[in-house]
Amino acid sequence: MARILFGIFLLLHGLVHLLYSGQSLRLYKLQPGMLWPDGSWSLSRMLGDEPTRVLASILCALAAVGFLAGGIGLFASQSWWRPMVVVSAAFSAMIFVILWDGKLQMLSNNGIFAVLINIAILVAVLVFRWPKLGF
Repeated sequence: MARILFGIFLLLHGLVHLLYSGQSLRLYKLQPGMLWPDGSWSLSRMLGDEPTRVLASILCALAAVGFLAGGIGLFASQSWWRPMVVVSAAFSAMIFVILWDGKLQMLSNNGIFAVLINIAILVAVLVFRWPKLGF
């Protein structure tokens, strides 16, 4: 049961990254007034907002692919699911940290929940070796 629930969670977490990918390209807004990733503390000053948005979309799509692959690997009882999820969670956390606008306001619009979820995934998978699947 844990495998099924965690696999579904990984797939959904990957799909949320696809939502952020669309948000960054301005295909839609996840929330009214949400400007993520404009104003990124690390990239917008160097690249400008438009190139940062394109890069953010690509990076989020890559993270999504990793989480989706990890979830599918978990369902298929593949031994590579765990490294895939670890790399995806660390990569995703890095994305949201470098694309943060540097302000403490509206952290929820800047991916703070994604970072916290990724940390929880890393702790569960690396520290507790959860879920224990026997393969």
